[in-house]
Amino acid sequence: MDIQEFIQNFIREHGAWFYAVTFAWTFFEGETFVLFAGFAAASGLISAPLLLAAAWLGSFAGDQCYFWIGRRFGLRLLERRPAWRGRVDVALGWLRRFDAWFILTFRFIYGIRNISSFALGISGIPWRRFMTLNFIAAGIWAIAFVGAGYFFGRASEKILGPQLRIIMLCVFIVVVAAVFFGVWLSHRRRR
Repeated sequence: MDIQEFIQNFIREHGAWFYAVTFAWTFFEGETFVLFAGFAAASGLISAPLLLAAAWLGSFAGDQCYFWIGRRFGLRLLERRPAWRGRVDVALGWLRRFDAWFILTFRFIYGIRNISSFALGISGIPWRRFMTLNFIAAGIWAIAFVGAGYFFGRASEKILGPQLRIIMLCVFIVVVAAVFFGVWLSHRRRR
């Protein structure tokens, strides 16, 4: 059995976990992960509709959680973490200026997704309004990133042929390992 068959069999046997990981990863951020996962879906290794659903729901749930934290504990957390104040104020300013458009697009602005949901929780925006707009925005985000990875994968497969699958799987594994290493290293440095 060659490496390509091994990886394909591994994904087939443990594929359900892939969607759980996608949900968890998109709960926090996940753009790069979802792009590579979309690429894998283009190769037929995972289901594109299930990937889309996992990314959509993970992104939605993460932002709802940060919104709730902001609503429930926001001002107390800002007292303990004054360094967050600047980013929260920027997000609140964008909310005042762009209203619903900000809620629909903040997850596309690198580095402010989680703080924006937190800030929106502090803002006093009605939770039902945020939940509705957040659900729509999470869907747009998931479609954009899964779709980009999927269509890039299909185009690359036509250009590079069947060996592309093994190349992309190896790149995907290296990226996932690098992210885990980066998180581990970051936690180690904080200690």
